[in-house]
Amino acid sequence: MVLTVTEIKNVKPSTKPKKLYDANGLYLEVAPSGGKWWRFKYMYVGKERRISLGTYPDISLADARERRNAARKLVANGIDPSEAKKAEKVAQAGTDSFEAVAREWHAKNLHTWADKHGVAILARLQQNIFPWLGKKPINQISAPNLLTVLRRMEDRGALETAHRIRATCGQIFRYGIATGRCERDPAQDLRGAIAPPEKTHFATITDPQKIGGLLRAIEVYEGSHIVRCALKLAPMLFVRPGELRHAEWSEIDVEKAEWRIPAQKMKMRVQHIVPLCTQALAVLEELRGLTGHGAAAKYLFPSIRTLSRPMSDNTLLAALRRMNYPKDMLVTHGFRAMASTLLNEQGWNRDAIERQLAHGEKNKIRAAYNHAEYLPERRRMMQAWGDYLDELKSKEMLQK
Repeated sequence: MVLTVTEIKNVKPSTKPKKLYDANGLYLEVAPSGGKWWRFKYMYVGKERRISLGTYPDISLADARERRNAARKLVANGIDPSEAKKAEKVAQAGTDSFEAVAREWHAKNLHTWADKHGVAILARLQQNIFPWLGKKPINQISAPNLLTVLRRMEDRGALETAHRIRATCGQIFRYGIATGRCERDPAQDLRGAIAPPEKTHFATITDPQKIGGLLRAIEVYEGSHIVRCALKLAPMLFVRPGELRHAEWSEIDVEKAEWRIPAQKMKMRVQHIVPLCTQALAVLEELRGLTGHGAAAKYLFPSIRTLSRPMSDNTLLAALRRMNYPKDMLVTHGFRAMASTLLNEQGWNRDAIERQLAHGEKNKIRAAYNHAEYLPERRRMMQAWGDYLDELKSKEMLQK
């Protein structure tokens, strides 16, 4: 017997799913909740399979039979209706593909990141995710799909990249949920599925005697005078290397003895104030005669090729190598660890040190209070730090 409209209308749900069969594999499944789904059961390559044909009453009995007949024709022609349905969804995905949603999310958030960070996020996606998942509709990507791609990075040892991309994909999926393109974030299911990255630290020097030797080596550096000035400021101000390279004269206030780095240049997208000790002001006065005059003057440390760009990110590294400080002994980012270690040992307020390092406060409540606090203490700390470096530089410490 075949189904009738009256039978469909009168069927009552029970405690278990109920199936009302029509013909040629078509049946209506009635859930305990009362929902009614059309299903088509068929054999393909020796295996029983099923696909959904829609819900009743949106899809009538006559419509369901038409869809069943179309699916049967596919089977007769050697085509799996389930795979054909998926292919159709992919073709219709358009702006709902993972890559489209990811690029939309990236564009929406670009203003919240430092320029270099925004470029790096997109580059990682282009290199590691889009080739495999980019064209797939975002609502069809499962945790195993994403894990397969992340495992490629894990297998080649790029564990840090794998973890960063998992986190980025999580943000993209959540954006997809908010914009109605998917219903859940499969990236959250993969926490702990990738091996943790090895913790590494930037090479630095924290022994006072060796720091004194480094500062004296900077004083007699035989390369560019502009580079020597940058090397002098790096340990004094201990900002991130990119922040130092991109420093502009318009950001320096000599009268207030401070350098205000705009939010768009900062990793945490918050304006950062760097108090300038007297030693730093002296270096800036020395540097102004070289790069701080003229209509084209912009960067404190311009490129040797053009004044419109800052010096290369390899310039200071190359200078350290020329001074016989290999990468396993000291990198430019290591000046931050140097200052952090010694300032903590000297008993300065940890919060003031972290604020001066421009580290993000993980506690959101503390972050709200820490934005501009500790500035008076930070001014005292930065001057004391400048004095301490001067002492190390001028003091001929006895060899142990």
